[in-house]
Amino acid sequence: MTRRRWIADEVSGKHAALIGSHARHLAQVLRAQVGQEFDLATGGEVRRGKVVSVQPDRVEFELGEAIAQSEQAQITVAISIFKFDRMEWAIEKCAELGVVRIIPVIAGRTEKHLAGASAKRVERWRRLVKQAAEQSRRTSSPEITEPIKSKELLGVSNESKIVLSEVEQEIMLNDAVAQDASSVLLAFGPEGGWTAQELAAFREGAWKSASLGNTILRVETAVIAAVAVALSVLH
Repeated sequence: MTRRRWIADEVSGKHAALIGSHARHLAQVLRAQVGQEFDLATGGEVRRGKVVSVQPDRVEFELGEAIAQSEQAQITVAISIFKFDRMEWAIEKCAELGVVRIIPVIAGRTEKHLAGASAKRVERWRRLVKQAAEQSRRTSSPEITEPIKSKELLGVSNESKIVLSEVEQEIMLNDAVAQDASSVLLAFGPEGGWTAQELAAFREGAWKSASLGNTILRVETAVIAAVAVALSVLH
């Protein structure tokens, strides 16, 4: 039987702990008992962990052997902010698929009230991806940055930078992703797409432009489809 995996909140030598609401779920909902074993992601590796103490807001583990993990390419997604319920779904699925970083972007066509409220949503998004990462047995939770403007995105460093564009007619995403790339950044516009000025700035910044095909996709669908395509090329 596959052991459940948790991402440790605290790690010190051969000991780790879950704290706060994280611990309460294990202690009170799942009714953890001293002596039970789980997999603990401790930042860069996964180790077997035996429960040694259970309190309502703190569960402590003794760490054992490391568990071998396969490496995969690093994918970052820059998602222009759109309706929060649908954006949260996309963020959660990105965490399940193995995305390492999520950058919320305030684009030219981002609705003003969403842009204004986005900073207050970041902590919620971070909780969501941590839960999704644990469920998917990842070694770590994706980083979610504070929202940035599209012009700031242009300066983000990455080995391969690709902007998904509805006006791109020739280059498909699977052709734009280099098979030997160790890191890829995919950028997605908001509902209504990127402005002409933004697309011009991406071109001037040496970003590749790519398409997912002729079908018009919702933003959340495009994000998941693009990540899946990139993973299929990189693996």
